[in-house]
Amino acid sequence: MKIDFEHQQAAHCENGAVSNLLNFHGLKLSEPMVFGIGSGLFYSHFPFIKLNGIPATSYRILPGHVFKRLSKRLGIKVKREKFSNKEKAMRHLDEELERGQPVGMLTSVFYLPYLPKAFRFHFNAHNVVAFGKEGNKYLISDPVMNEPTEIEREDLIRARFAKGMPSTSGRMYYPTYVPQNIDLSDGIRKGIRKTASDMATIPVPIFAVNGIRYVAKRLPKWPDKLGDRKAILYLGQIIRMQEEIGTGGAGFRFIFAAFLQEAAEYLNMPELKEDSLEMTKIGDRWRDFAFSAGRICKGRKADTDSYAALSEIMFECAEREEALFKKLLKMF
Repeated sequence: MKIDFEHQQAAHCENGAVSNLLNFHGLKLSEPMVFGIGSGLFYSHFPFIKLNGIPATSYRILPGHVFKRLSKRLGIKVKREKFSNKEKAMRHLDEELERGQPVGMLTSVFYLPYLPKAFRFHFNAHNVVAFGKEGNKYLISDPVMNEPTEIEREDLIRARFAKGMPSTSGRMYYPTYVPQNIDLSDGIRKGIRKTASDMATIPVPIFAVNGIRYVAKRLPKWPDKLGDRKAILYLGQIIRMQEEIGTGGAGFRFIFAAFLQEAAEYLNMPELKEDSLEMTKIGDRWRDFAFSAGRICKGRKADTDSYAALSEIMFECAEREEALFKKLLKMF
C-alpha cells in the first residue's frame, strides 16, 4: 500500500508537512506561503517554563497553529485527532492510508531512528507525513529529509506517544476539503497583518519585540548572577532554540522574508520587496548573534565576543523588527 505522494524537503517540519499535504490535494503552496499566511513568526521567552532547568525561548507561534490559521484563512477543512489508546491510533492511521489519504502526525524527534543520533533529542512537536505501509513498515515523508524514508511500527508508536511536553498523544491530521483555484490575496494580507500586529503591539514584556528586549536587558548580567557555567547553559539554550529547533530564529526570519517576496508579486506591491530585504538583513544579524554566542559557549571567543555585545545585537534586532512590523501594520 503506497500512495502517490510527492515529497519535498523543507526548512521547517510543520510548513513542509502542510505544503506537501496540500500539494497532494491539488493546492500548490510554497513553504514561505504556508508560513506567512499562517502567521508563524513570533518571539517568546518564558522564565517560568523550564526545559532541562533552563528558561524556554521560542521564535515562532505554538506548534500546529500555522496550519490552523492557514486553514481558517483559505477555507480548508482539516480533521484532527488525538488518542489515549495506541492500538486505536495505529488502526485509524491504517484506515486512512487504505483510503488513499496521506496523514500528518506529531512525533518525538528522539524516537525517529532514521535520523542521525546527533539530531535526536526530546522534542515532541516534529511533523511528518505517512503515505503508505509495506508489511510492518510505514512510508514516511519527513520534511527535513532529502528523500522519503520508512519506520518500523513499534518505533512509530513510540514516536507518536512520547512522554513530556507537549504530549504527542498520537496526534494526526489531514485535510478533508481543499478549495481549488483559491485567491490568496486576502489570506496573505491577513497573515501579514496578524504577524505585524503580534510582533509590534503586544505589551506583555516576555512576548514579541518586548520579549527580545527582555532577554537583551538581562543577558549581560548572567555571568555574575548565574555563574559562568550556568550562564553558558542559558546562552547555549538560546542558540539551540534559534538555530537547531526547526529553523530557529534566523531561519524563520529568512522564511518570512521569502514570503514577503512572493507576496510582493502576488499583490503587485513592489514595496514589499524592500521589506523582504530588510527582514533578510535582520535574519543575518540573528545569525551573527548565534555565531558570536557559539564561540563564547565553546571558550573560543574573540575580543569582540561578550555578553554585552550579544545584548547590543539583540537590542538592534528588536528595534529593526519593531520598525519593520509597524510599517507593515500601517500598510495592511
